[in-house]
Amino acid sequence: MIETPPLVDQYCHGVLRTELGLGTFEAQLMRSAGPPAAGTTFFDTQTGFAVRRWCPPLLGLEPHATPARYLARRRELGAAETARRLLRGSGVAAYLVDTGAAGDLTGPKELALAGDAEAFEAVRLELLAEQVADTSGTVGAFLANLAEAVHHAAAGAAAFTCATAFTCADAPALAPEPPGPGEVRGAAGRWLAGRPRGGAVRDPVLLAHLLWSAVAAGLPLQLHTGAADTTALTGFVRATAGLGTRLVLLGGYPDHRRTAQLAADFPHVYADAGAALGRTGARAAVVLAELLELAPFGKVLFSSGGRDLPELHAVGALLFREALGRVLGGWAAEGSWSWRDAERVAAMVAAGNARRVYRLDGP
Repeated sequence: MIETPPLVDQYCHGVLRTELGLGTFEAQLMRSAGPPAAGTTFFDTQTGFAVRRWCPPLLGLEPHATPARYLARRRELGAAETARRLLRGSGVAAYLVDTGAAGDLTGPKELALAGDAEAFEAVRLELLAEQVADTSGTVGAFLANLAEAVHHAAAGAAAFTCATAFTCADAPALAPEPPGPGEVRGAAGRWLAGRPRGGAVRDPVLLAHLLWSAVAAGLPLQLHTGAADTTALTGFVRATAGLGTRLVLLGGYPDHRRTAQLAADFPHVYADAGAALGRTGARAAVVLAELLELAPFGKVLFSSGGRDLPELHAVGALLFREALGRVLGGWAAEGSWSWRDAERVAAMVAAGNARRVYRLDGP
């Protein structure tokens, strides 16, 4: 049995404060462009089965309770008590919370209170730009206020995060080097003139400006990499080498081997073992083992990627522990590793790497 310390969930969102109906709950289990197949629900997924395996015991039910029984128990307890039990049962000691998601979600302080844990903020760059744009009347004011906002955020947050730079349709056009002042002013002017209030940042020049502003601020920078353009991402990684900013590559499944390889190739790059584990459920140990085949063990960080449902935070954490035990415990049992080394690496991936990267225990 591999022992791990309390986890650091290095990337997640808050949870919904409201009670959820059957359809709303099921829709959160899987991000999909359409409904489930006729005669099925999104409980019929690896994530849905993982929720039924790991979450019912935290609410006083048997494992593998039916969806109807589980949701009835959830309603009986209420949203707040359900979240409290699931978060506290997950074994997480600290959360890094991306506060840029839409919806009536708990913030870092509320999540910390519900989970009896610490919580730190990961500031979403796109949202920061949108907030500044809402209060800036001219291009010059917007750019000056944005620089001040990034500086102010860096003083109180644990990280910056960017969800769209390498995942939106314009990502291939994102140049690896910082854009010039004239380019930035032009892009900002076009965006400010054309955006509806609350419009998202999509312009590749403005996205690049946000990324390089974050790099200059010095905090770790979390980058979503799902379906990312390989050239754009690798170019940015190469361009930021040696500048002192650590890049944490989030997601990327089913291309997780690529993020693991980048973590192996570049000293300032780290790979997330995150939401992929919850998505793959019973196969989570296979995905984790593939990450550990390529990435140095000091470069892999746990996260749940949980959002909206506290079940996703809990499943991410509990599946991670189980998968880590299977993988490292299996290597130790067959004699490839010592048990001491297995527990040392488990502690690194579970919490130690994140505490070091984000300086959670101070300078």
